[in-house]
Amino acid sequence: MSSDNQWSADEDEGQFSRLIRKSRDSPFVPVGIAGFMTVVSYGLYKLKNRRNQKMSIHLIHMRVAAQGFVVGAVTLGNLLNL
Repeated sequence: MSSDNQWSADEDEGQFSRLIRKSRDSPFVPVGIAGFMTVVSYGLYKLKNRRNQKMSIHLIHMRVAAQGFVVGAVTLGNLLNL
């Protein structure tokens, strides 16, 4: 195959530069990532104070909250781009 194939991945592009490029295209992706990390951090902090709640229920609630934040950020970004 030739090296000028436009569909091949750019080997020189690192993960950080790829994240910067994608955040310019869709600025709500970093907001979703930051919200996800905030919900996960809060969930880990509250893990020790969950009282009588089962571990599996606590993890399900944190997963739903984190996914909801990401979906909400992406949806808001798409609505603002219309």
